Amino acid sequence: MNTKRTIAIFTGNRAEYGLLNPIIRAIADHPALEYRLLVSGAHLQKDFGRTLDEIERDGFHIAGEVSIEMDQDTLFATAQAIGTGILSLSRLLDVIKPDIFVVYADRYEAFSAAITGTQMNIPTTHIEGGDITEGGALDDSVRHAITKLAHLHFTTNRQAAERVLRLGEEPWRVFDVGLPVMDLIADGKFATPEELSGRYGIDTAKPVVIFTQHSVTTEFELAAEQVRPSFEAMKRLAADGCQIVVTYPNNDAGGKCIIAEIAAQGLADCDGIQVHKSLGRYNYHGFLNLCGRAGTGVCIGNSSSGIKETPVFGCPTVNIGSRQDGRLRSTNVIDTDYDATAIEKACRKALFENGFRHVCATCENPYGRGNVGRTIAETLATIELSPRLLQKKMTY
Repeated sequence: MNTKRTIAIFTGNRAEYGLLNPIIRAIADHPALEYRLLVSGAHLQKDFGRTLDEIERDGFHIAGEVSIEMDQDTLFATAQAIGTGILSLSRLLDVIKPDIFVVYADRYEAFSAAITGTQMNIPTTHIEGGDITEGGALDDSVRHAITKLAHLHFTTNRQAAERVLRLGEEPWRVFDVGLPVMDLIADGKFATPEELSGRYGIDTAKPVVIFTQHSVTTEFELAAEQVRPSFEAMKRLAADGCQIVVTYPNNDAGGKCIIAEIAAQGLADCDGIQVHKSLGRYNYHGFLNLCGRAGTGVCIGNSSSGIKETPVFGCPTVNIGSRQDGRLRSTNVIDTDYDATAIEKACRKALFENGFRHVCATCENPYGRGNVGRTIAETLATIELSPRLLQKKMTY
């Protein structure tokens, strides 16, 4: 008789999977747990890199693919996608009948998953609740809504844990564990400079720029306009000898417009610029390491990874626009508006100003130091599965 608890885990895009990776591995390694990995969203879409292949290369078994139909680049399509996700995921969960369901962060795919799990009376765990991003994306609304749906909360920092408590969650449900991906970084599970040189033709002695810019969801119709100044700055830096590595945006509303602009600007044909749909977590973290303490470089764009994952590498970040407004950050971040000259100036400071690079190399990391996956796995293995877990109470 199988006495292990079954933990269903949902992932809908590359960034979320990279953060979930150590949790999945810790659950797989725990003697009292077994996992059922459910993949959806950009993992299944060729236009956004089909990152399902990365999951399989990591050795994880995929229990089911969740069809989320998003054939247009609009908020209407996003709302429709949430509905199709609920329909598809509910069928899988009805077959798997997990003891606990794990959902990450703040995207529309995760919102679909959280609604499905909680409405099916499955104890649902939310990771990375309580964060703030006030810059025009729908993330805050979705994240806090998932918090109110979920039964257990694993936060990445103390400030986030306090916000979850202020949302009325009972203290016994809230665990401040840190950012899960710190486990992989602490274990050195990222590409070496030599690997990056061989794989991408990078000269590790020259400056490197890693660039990703997503749409701002509430301004998705401006996505192409907002990214053009960034591309102009990248071209200027490439002309001056910098090596630019551009990756595709997320599959949010407006993402396809950015991809179309990459093609329209001919970035892939520019000397010194290379374009990739996805680098994968292993290579991406290798680039952050190369841009930080192992070389000279900078992370540019408006991805949350530029805020959350760069400090541990001592990697400078140029954060463009409003998408990450309010996000807890360290002293390695320079904020700029959508202006090519301002972006170029900030990048040059990050690359060549020794004083600022020293600040980055010694900055404090506010997102923990590791052992997150094992802590979460142990909690999932020992938490009492009782009506008390499902019957939520407000503390105010």
